[in-house]
Amino acid sequence: MIRLDSDKPVHFCDGLTRRDFLHVGMLGMMGFALTDWMTLKAEGAVVQDNDLNVIQLFLVGGPSQLDTWDMKPDAPAEIRGPYKPIKTNVPGIEICEVFPRMAKIADKYALVRSLYHTAAAVHDTGHQLMQTGRLFQGGVISPNFGSVLGWKKGGRGAVPPHVLLPKPIGNTGGGLPHGQDAGFLGKTYDPFVLNADPSDPNFRVPDMLPPNYISALRTDRRRHWRKLVDQSVKEFESTPDAKLFDSTFNQAYGLMSSAKAREAFELEKESDKTREWYGKNRFGQSCLLARRLIEAGVRYVTVNMFETVFDEITWDIHGSRPFSPISCYRDLVGPMFDNAFSSLIEDLEQRGLLKNTLVMGTGEFGRTPKVNPAGGRDHWPSCWTSIFAGGGIRGGQVVGSSDEIGAAPKDRPVTPAEIAATVYHLMGLDLEMFLPAQLGRVVPLVDNNAQPVREMLA
Repeated sequence: MIRLDSDKPVHFCDGLTRRDFLHVGMLGMMGFALTDWMTLKAEGAVVQDNDLNVIQLFLVGGPSQLDTWDMKPDAPAEIRGPYKPIKTNVPGIEICEVFPRMAKIADKYALVRSLYHTAAAVHDTGHQLMQTGRLFQGGVISPNFGSVLGWKKGGRGAVPPHVLLPKPIGNTGGGLPHGQDAGFLGKTYDPFVLNADPSDPNFRVPDMLPPNYISALRTDRRRHWRKLVDQSVKEFESTPDAKLFDSTFNQAYGLMSSAKAREAFELEKESDKTREWYGKNRFGQSCLLARRLIEAGVRYVTVNMFETVFDEITWDIHGSRPFSPISCYRDLVGPMFDNAFSSLIEDLEQRGLLKNTLVMGTGEFGRTPKVNPAGGRDHWPSCWTSIFAGGGIRGGQVVGSSDEIGAAPKDRPVTPAEIAATVYHLMGLDLEMFLPAQLGRVVPLVDNNAQPVREMLA
């Protein structure tokens, strides 16, 4: 655990100097867990109780539309796949049999079955489009929805405005940015990244703990680290970034010492029954933690269901290693999502939070209509389905439709830019506004004058 203590006299009433704080920052640069979220900065916005919260469940790997929420039971076997549809509690809406709990709450969410994009059929481009609304070009990295919200409205009290759980998306084959940070808005508006597995029995967030002032034996190893840190701090203090630390020191230390901020991460306060309800796995516990963070005042939470598509069971069902077999939707991935998503929706509703919290389950693309020779499905950005529930969404409906084999939108095609416009509209942001980019440039909030998908709005 990193501690914010010091061998030398201190000058703040809490026992810390600016140099002590920089020691911690330098330790993070040396590979420790302290995150960049400490540089988050509120803009003094007036927060209203009815401000919308957002939880984005990112379904890394790209769920197959044909084996989840847009089934084609009358198509040939090589199209329809191995699963059967089941009825939901909304007449006329059917989903895959691997989601029995979702079938009972279909009145709470809307399915958009006509999403598509025309960029390269690689994971990274889809990640960018579905988390920023645009494709990164010319070295311009656009900000995540949550970072824009934090930039515009700031945080609520001691908690950061944007949190990413449990870890950022890692390697998915393209080597491109994934759209989960603040991009050209600057690192000040990056999310706080948990970088820990909340399903671990020993789960803690050490960087959120207040300092313990203890007299501990200093080992030779620590003295060596201290020497390296002192040298790094001296070099750092001469850089422009030091001013950023100056301007955010009080806020960062206040956040770390805030009981409310710490308690939001204390999953042990939840009953075993509740934790089982969500699923005692990384995704289920991350969804439960997302609910706690929303309760604590965090505006935007991103939950990555998976970190990579290699050598891990995910939605990426190419059918052969290092990818996943189509059977994993029945055996692992489907039940995992069914329990976590359904529990999150029901829990938010029971606590009176669903009306002010947008929950969206989005992947980066769909899968090929025809099953491949390995028994799986490949990348298909021409048509797929995403789920939207909660704040501002009219549940119990399907927006758009695909053709008879789920290959292309049949009516009401929806682009990622329109999804971005919908999210920003529900956040209460002006779609005509501009974002400050590099070199004095400005960038429109949404591409191509995109408008919200009005059909799914309440």
